[in-house]
Amino acid sequence: MLSVVLPSVFGMNLTVLAASGQTGIALTRQALRRGHTVTALARDPGRIALPDSPNLRKVAADVTDAAGIAAVVDGDSVVLSALGTDRAGILLTGARAVVAAGPRRVIWLGAYGTGKSAEVAGEGASVLAKVLGDRLADKVEADNTVLAAGGTVFHAGLLTDGPESTRRRTVGLEAAPPFDLGAKVSRETVAAAMLDEAETPGFPGAVALPLAE
Repeated sequence: MLSVVLPSVFGMNLTVLAASGQTGIALTRQALRRGHTVTALARDPGRIALPDSPNLRKVAADVTDAAGIAAVVDGDSVVLSALGTDRAGILLTGARAVVAAGPRRVIWLGAYGTGKSAEVAGEGASVLAKVLGDRLADKVEADNTVLAAGGTVFHAGLLTDGPESTRRRTVGLEAAPPFDLGAKVSRETVAAAMLDEAETPGFPGAVALPLAE
């Protein structure tokens, strides 16, 4: 079980998975702005489109390489994952590698209407299941791996490139809104919610929903 006790919300050591993607860049940028030290992981760190900073370390890493993940994640790390894939198997492999590395906490990005949020999502979940196909089981098992280790999984709606919502809030499944397959939330809003959770754990071992309003 991962610890949920943080030494301080200031100057935390954060590790961002898939840091070259749009959500990963949003996470890294906001984390640096909040004063944290960030180890940004990507298969090609040259694609992490952020300026150099004394608090930013760009590292080449692949979640399918458990030894490589273990080399950069330790007991002082809080891992935030923006990992996504179009191939089944990658998410679960990545989740297992991260948990095995023994970080302080894991904050994982998933999708609303899958796994533990499928029941509250209702009929819309079956539509999403058809869209995901064989990736659904991989996504659900990855979520469950993180949850079993005491981490937090954020189930977000359709991600957009808009600004951070000024009315954003984070809720648990018991306060989930009716499922809307077209519901959108900006990556900046999701990143802010995930960083809030890293700094002040509110949903350890549970699914959280980042809402734009």
